[in-house]
Formats: sequence, structure tokens, C-alpha cells
Amino acid sequence: MRVKLGLIACAALLVVSACSSSHGTATATPSTAAPSTPAVASATFGDLPSPCGAGTAKGATANGVTDTSVTIGYGDDAGYAAAPGLDKEMSDAIKPMIKWCNDQGGINGRQVVGNYYDAKVLQVTQAVTQACNDKVFMLVGQGWVLDAGQEQARIGCKLATIPTYAVSTVFAHAPGMVQPLPNPGDEVPTSAAYQLAKLFPDAVKKAAFVFAEFPATREPRDRYHAAFPKAGWNFLDCDQIYNIAGESDWKPFASNLKACGVETLVWVGSPDPNFENFLAASNQVGFAPKAWLSDANQYDNSFATWNSQNGGLADNVYVRMAIVPFELAGQVPAVKQYKDLVEASGGKVALLGEQATSAFLLWATAVKACGSDVTAACVLDEAGKQAGWTGGGLHTPTTPGKNEGPTCGMLVKLDGAKWTKVVPTDDVFDCDDKYLVKGVQTAGLAAAKLDANRVSTQFGTFTP
Repeated sequence: MRVKLGLIACAALLVVSACSSSHGTATATPSTAAPSTPAVASATFGDLPSPCGAGTAKGATANGVTDTSVTIGYGDDAGYAAAPGLDKEMSDAIKPMIKWCNDQGGINGRQVVGNYYDAKVLQVTQAVTQACNDKVFMLVGQGWVLDAGQEQARIGCKLATIPTYAVSTVFAHAPGMVQPLPNPGDEVPTSAAYQLAKLFPDAVKKAAFVFAEFPATREPRDRYHAAFPKAGWNFLDCDQIYNIAGESDWKPFASNLKACGVETLVWVGSPDPNFENFLAASNQVGFAPKAWLSDANQYDNSFATWNSQNGGLADNVYVRMAIVPFELAGQVPAVKQYKDLVEASGGKVALLGEQATSAFLLWATAVKACGSDVTAACVLDEAGKQAGWTGGGLHTPTTPGKNEGPTCGMLVKLDGAKWTKVVPTDDVFDCDDKYLVKGVQTAGLAAAKLDANRVSTQFGTFTP
């Protein structure tokens, strides 16, 4: 999962006929456009039969639900001054998906209306409070870097959600929430750890982290530190911790790692500019580990362009993927369909957009199954019943209702300006049950106060 906070990583507009949005945490302006002409009932998204279409659903069954419409909230951190447009690809996906659905007749005949909320990173409480005051039915396909900060307000107004992602452990195990691609705090997908250990069996025994002392980067680091030894890794006592806003000089960090004998470096952070600056500094001091490992937020065209312009300094950067990369769009119809919809709407194409699309489709599939009686309890229950969920082929199969991480993964690496798939060579994903390490214990998990059902009680709980 890719999520960024300004200059660090933690995991971001076009007006369409189905929904227009006002940015900021004020009430979003729903569309007043006439319903679109329904499309043929045989529409699909990838290999998923479309959940959208005409129908006769009736009843004001919940907040935001009427005879003719269902109003949802969605959003990102695009207004964050330090990183304008942060994670806007999520909202850039939700908007054309709303139109795509409404063009088929809505869901069981109800048109989907979307209200946009910009948390601007530091205003997540205000954004969720506004969504509560607006009485939207659910939050769908949103993603906010500081999502732990929303929980008191969200739980207080009993606002259910199917988000794009969860950053904090407390939200990853939250009540009233189902994720399309779960990222629980007590489990760690380790496909990349195993795959890299097979490629570099000796180098992974001399590994270390570079991360910021911030929950959104500290929690992933702690989870990987606990789980990767299962794949044969050993971490040296020489982690480097950088400032959240970055460093004016990265050479001391690289020199320390070189002196420590690190041969595999796990980077937790954003590519632009922190990782790029760190790679350049490492080259200057001669720190050249056999491999650099990071998460999917590094899979970015601008990072690849930077690499090609800087002599391939990132050619040994390996990235774990659970979402199908765009290089495979010719083989995976759902990826091409996502790209076509977003590009036609003028939005940004990125991995988080694929994940937001999956969240919307999971929500819409559940709403369709609920028929007229659309309630948050019904939607979460139906979403939780999905098995082998891929969003039509956008990502590795998951079981959202079990809140379990994926047992499949793909390893890609940079080669100049191109991303190439390293593992597997004969399929889209490499799958093995051992790739999911369960029972991981971290400080973030302890703070979340999970109950017997693995649901966080840190900020209370509720039943939708």
C-alpha cells in the first residue's frame, strides 16, 4: 500500500455528471444532474459482473439513502500545503467510478452521489466530523494519512466505511470497517522478504532499516522487523532514523550504514525527494548494498524518470506489489479499464487509484446484494462475505471479512526508466501460505487494544 505524508511515506479534479465536489472540509455539493441513460445490463469491470444497473429499490433506510439516491463520502489529503495533490489519485478514481455506475442506472436504480472531503493531512478530524454532520451513508474509497485521528469522531457518529487503505493499526482493526485489501496490524505479508532472500541469501542476513520516527513509518518498520526473520533475514543494530521533513545532508546516514556492513537496506518512506536524496548520498560515499527493498509507494513514474536521469542509482531497488502494475494492463482487462476511465476523466493514474476502485466496487457489490434495505450493517456484512476478492482483477485475491493480509505477492525492480517484474516469471503473482506471518506483536498493536474478534477498542466501538 502506498501512502505519503508530505515529504515522507506513511501509505492521495475533475467534475463528472454524477458528482461535483467542493474542496475543503465544508459540505460537498452533490450533483443535481439528471440521471444518465442506463447502459446494458451485461457490463463488467474486468472479470467482475457489474453491480450497477437499473432497478426498483425504494426506501429511506439509512442516513444518505433515499428512494432515488445513495450519498457517500470520499476523500484524500490533496490540500496538504507541503505536498499539493497528495494521494488525489484515489478521488480521481472514485469520481469516474460513480459516473460509470450511474451511467448504468445506479445501483438497483438508486443513483450514487459523492461528497468530497479533503483532510489536508492535519484536518482529518474536521473532515470526518463534516461527513458525520452531512449524514452521508458511508465513507467509500477514501484514504487519510493520519487515519488514527479520525476514529474518535467516526466511531462517535457510527459512520461505517470501506476505505482504500488503513495506515494505523487502530484503523486497520476498526469497528464498522471492511477493506478490499486488508492491512492488519497483527499480520505481515512477507512475499518480498522470501523472494529477496532467495535472490540474495547472504545479503539479507546483514539488513537494516531507514525510517522516520513517526507512527505511519514506525509501525511498518516494527512489523517488518518482527516478521522478516521468518524468511531468513537478520537485522543489524544500525537502523538510521531521519527527520519527518527530510534531511539537508544524507551522507552521514549512508556512511553509518556502510561502516555497519549493511548489505540489504529496507527503506520506509517516500521516493520524492527523500529516497532519491538518500540514494544520491549513498552513491557519493560508496554505500552500495546488494539490494534495496521498499513498498509499493516507490512504484511511481517520476521515480523511474529520476532513476534514468541519474545513472540508474535505483536499479537495485526492489518493490513488493499486491496490486497489478500498469505494465500488465494488456494482460489484465481490469487494469486497462481503470486506466481508460481515469485518463478519460483527466485524473491521475496510480496504484492507490486501483485500490480505491476496488473499494468502490466492493461497496457497490454489497449495496446491490442488500436490495432495497440498504443499511451499513447489511453492506458490511455482504462485503465481508466476498472470497477471492480482486476488484475484477486489480489485485491479489483477498478475503475482506476476515481482515487477513494477502498470501500472494509480486517483486518488481527498476531498470533505468522501466519497472520490470522479477518474481514470478510464469504468473501474475507468486502465492504461498507461508508468505503471511500471523501473530505479530508491536507497540502499535498493543495500543489498539484488540478484543477477542481482533477489533480495536482504543477509541470505543459501535455496531452499525
